[in-house]
Amino acid sequence: MIEIRRIFTHVEQIWHEFGPVAPVPLMRGAIAAVLTNPFAGRYEPDILPMMEALQPVGIDMAERLRAAMDVPADRIEGYGKGAIVGAAGELEHGALWHVPGGYAMRELLGWKGDAAAYAKGQGEEKSGRPGNALSIVPSTKKVGGPGTALDVPMTHINAAYVRSHFDAIEVRVPGAPLPDEIVFILAMSTGPRVHARVGGLAAQAISKWDGLR
Repeated sequence: MIEIRRIFTHVEQIWHEFGPVAPVPLMRGAIAAVLTNPFAGRYEPDILPMMEALQPVGIDMAERLRAAMDVPADRIEGYGKGAIVGAAGELEHGALWHVPGGYAMRELLGWKGDAAAYAKGQGEEKSGRPGNALSIVPSTKKVGGPGTALDVPMTHINAAYVRSHFDAIEVRVPGAPLPDEIVFILAMSTGPRVHARVGGLAAQAISKWDGLR
């Protein structure tokens, strides 16, 4: 069911946006896997088996992206995901990425599965971080032809309301997707927008449950 034709990785460093040069650049990265769409050209009522089959793909892509960015997992502060479905598929095929794509990144970054796992000595107190990928992974998807660009949204890994980390990265795979393909995408960043200054909840002030609200 899973046939991967290409894997495309993009990493960028942002030093400034016409303001002061950052002492450490913001890093943003995206990885895209081009897969054959087994449901192309027909309506299939039961597409859930592919969601399960995509689980190892998500795990592999998340680790590949972290390695390409060449930073430890605790440097990742933002994430997002997306899908571009070829013209012979339907939008719902892109929705299959919600679970395998999102949870792969959350687990890589330390998510433990439920609130009880963050009891004293296991979560915040042990790691020294305010949470462990508590926030839902934002997502977008579209149907398009080869070279279609997708703006993949990114938010803070522990609290979706942190304005400084509202961001997006444009992802485009030249020559993909073909009509019978899907491009599945993961994205990560190491911090806020390089000149973020619009107020709101500060990343440093996140409580360990902010990502759940």
